[in-house]
Amino acid sequence: MTTRQEQEYKLKQIFGLDHFFDDQWETIDRILKGERVLLIEKTGFGKSLCFQYPATIFEGITVIFSPLIALMRDQVKKLNSLGIAAKCINSEQTSEENSQIIEDSKNGQVKILYIAPERQENSEWIAATRQMNLSMVVVDEAHCISVWGHDFRPAFRRIINLVKLLPTGLPVLATTATATKKVETDIASQIGGNISVLRGNLLRENFNLFVVKVTSEDEKLIWLGKNLDRLGGTGILYTGTRVDTEIYSKWFEHLKLSAIGYHAGLDTDSRISIENGLMSNKWKCVISTNALGMGIDKPDIRFIIHTQIPQSPIHYYQEIGRAGRDGKLSNIILFYNPEDKKLPEAFIEGGRPSIAKYEKVIYAIRNDLLGERELMMKTNLKQTQFRVIKSDLVEQGIIREIIVGRYKKFEYITNAPALNTQAFEELRNAKKADLEQMIQYVETSQSRMKFLCDFLGDSTTHNFTNCDNTGLNKITFKPNEEWTQKLQNFREDYFPTLQVEGKDSNIVNGIAASYYGFSNIGAAIHRSKYETKEDFPDFLLKLCLKAYRKKFDQEKFDYMAYVPSTLSGDLVKNFATKLSNVLQFPITHDLLKTRQTKEQKVFENGYLKSENVSGAFSFNNPGVLEGKSILLVDDIFDSGATIKELGRLFTTFGAIKIAPIVIAKTVGGDLV
Repeated sequence: MTTRQEQEYKLKQIFGLDHFFDDQWETIDRILKGERVLLIEKTGFGKSLCFQYPATIFEGITVIFSPLIALMRDQVKKLNSLGIAAKCINSEQTSEENSQIIEDSKNGQVKILYIAPERQENSEWIAATRQMNLSMVVVDEAHCISVWGHDFRPAFRRIINLVKLLPTGLPVLATTATATKKVETDIASQIGGNISVLRGNLLRENFNLFVVKVTSEDEKLIWLGKNLDRLGGTGILYTGTRVDTEIYSKWFEHLKLSAIGYHAGLDTDSRISIENGLMSNKWKCVISTNALGMGIDKPDIRFIIHTQIPQSPIHYYQEIGRAGRDGKLSNIILFYNPEDKKLPEAFIEGGRPSIAKYEKVIYAIRNDLLGERELMMKTNLKQTQFRVIKSDLVEQGIIREIIVGRYKKFEYITNAPALNTQAFEELRNAKKADLEQMIQYVETSQSRMKFLCDFLGDSTTHNFTNCDNTGLNKITFKPNEEWTQKLQNFREDYFPTLQVEGKDSNIVNGIAASYYGFSNIGAAIHRSKYETKEDFPDFLLKLCLKAYRKKFDQEKFDYMAYVPSTLSGDLVKNFATKLSNVLQFPITHDLLKTRQTKEQKVFENGYLKSENVSGAFSFNNPGVLEGKSILLVDDIFDSGATIKELGRLFTTFGAIKIAPIVIAKTVGGDLV
């Protein structure tokens, strides 16, 4: 075995770095000796070098399991620039690209291979691992292995199946920046093999930590509108949902502040473009769900702001850890309104579906071999819920996946054990306790950094002076009339887009007057539909007209049509008639329902929403639609299934353009 001095000589040649940190060297030394190591170090420590350097020394290939596609892209690019043959396999590449990378890996043409854990379900990958000359296996973001971790992912469990097959003496490295003692024990137990745990110091003295207590969403928007440009450098603003990223980005656009929204629902090219823009400081801030940031190696993020309280201190530490990796001062700001607790509580309750939903799935599979889509339709479950249930039932030995022809099906295992719900309850209670600790972080009068370190198992005795409890001034704020009016003006000029365009229809993307939960819009709609049964109030009509003029300007349509109601009588018909009178183009009453449908809100998944309205409409005298443009009116837009179905219907009758306009768009269930 060579000495540290000899290895640092190679480090200089390959990576251009002069030396290892002591903890890096201890990790690398153990790996070069063929040991198994769990490395827990803060963000910015340099954990990636602990596996990238040994990978260049080993003869064969190093496989790195990572859930972070942005990290894969970033690190592969850097490694290739150093002349190291690195590639990645993930869902954003074509199957042909991934297959070629697998072939190259089997043929010894790849030194470092990044792969998403979910790929282990791919039969091509499973077969390929037996033919690769494996030198090391790395589990990055290893907290994802543990159900007690803040970001547990069932696919990570399958990595352990591979690890158990590895010969003694083949090194395994698991890395994470965030693991409580309980998570640490769980990861070490799963990886096994006499594993060593190396835990570093988690404190971040270069953080200025603040909590800003507010009483409404308006106060968050106004404070940020006033103060964003006063913060030094560039940073990230984390929100709770995808809709929030849109609202904040549009608010900043309204104020001519430089910002852009990011979330997991964007297409690959858009995400890559925004990630590159973040690296080059193109905007003052990127507004994102927690889909952005982990693994992006940007040293100079100068501020991290949360508009929504995270589920736990471990989530929070992970996300703020993306700032100040260069060691310079960075501002960390958390807004808190007691109402904010509801969103993480909903996440926790939704993290494990109800026992009744598990029983629904078991009952359905007992009676038939069914695929994912078939099961979702039989059980009325969202895809995310179904996949959690599926993973749990497979792990408990109640169901199994089988291949029938070319399709994956699920089969009930004869004499399967009863569903064990104790673990679910323990996990839910643990997550509730973690959320209470996050509230304690907000309310503490002690050092905020010390609070986080203690929670993560780093019981430092360091004397901190870097928060609004220990030396920094507290941020206090009250909106004034000028900024309240600015926000009101924004609300009356901000209209969400309805994304409905498709290849099988002449429908175009439309517009909503507002979001259902934004301001008093939803309350007004609900009151008319379910309480007074009176027409929608005139202020909604005025807002719809503003939205129409912003989207369609002076465009004239040949006809206005409206969606026939399921339960709310003539509300939409009357609203459309008033709209038609103002816009002065003819309204048609010929769109009819041919069968009774249910309210779309009773369905949990898109398959059932689409099935509910499929073939449910007809149009008297369809010949009048030939070559015509139609403005289609409804009250609420949720999944868009009804609007899309009518777009297809009108297209079959020759309409050349169908443009939807609604009073309100629901926030929906998309979070990251």
